[in-house]
Amino acid sequence: MDARAWDERYAAAKLVWSREPNQFVATELADLTPGTAVDLAAGKGRNAIWLASRGWSATAVDFSQVALDKGARLAGELDVTWVCADATTWHPQAPVDLVVVAYLQVPADDRRRAVRCAFTMLRPGGTLLLVAHDSTNLAEGTGGPQDPSVLMTAEDVLADLEGLEVEVLRAERVAREVRSADEHGGEERRTAWDCLVRVVRG
Repeated sequence: MDARAWDERYAAAKLVWSREPNQFVATELADLTPGTAVDLAAGKGRNAIWLASRGWSATAVDFSQVALDKGARLAGELDVTWVCADATTWHPQAPVDLVVVAYLQVPADDRRRAVRCAFTMLRPGGTLLLVAHDSTNLAEGTGGPQDPSVLMTAEDVLADLEGLEVEVLRAERVAREVRSADEHGGEERRTAWDCLVRVVRG
């Protein structure tokens, strides 16, 4: 899917996803001391906005200008810089303290390029947090992309970082509850499976 398709998708909907940060982003990063952060493939920047609200100087990077413009309106006066660029190749001018990659679902070669690029943005001691739809979600979970070529496991992401000075804090499959209306007007709860990788640059 190209930038134009994502522009159209964001233009058609008021909010494509929740305004709140991803639950794993909020849980994993709540205790970090604020510094400089990059939200890659940010969409409307919900994670960047959350980080900025907690004192971070955040940069949201996405190739959809429509999404970034919506995010900028949501962010108001918060400290977020909006950059329209390819999240698999973009690089900041100076090292940062944190990079978040949430649900960048691309084929393996693109993912590897994005993950390694994200990691090399970090200063020594900086944190990379990646959350994505897990490969097992296709058969065992609900929702998410139905193309197995854009799904991944924590092991895949760690393999992408091979040869770099990586301290692994967490790398595993995690459950995410998804709620939807059932046919009787009630609420149905299902489980989606994500992979979560949190590493620190040595």
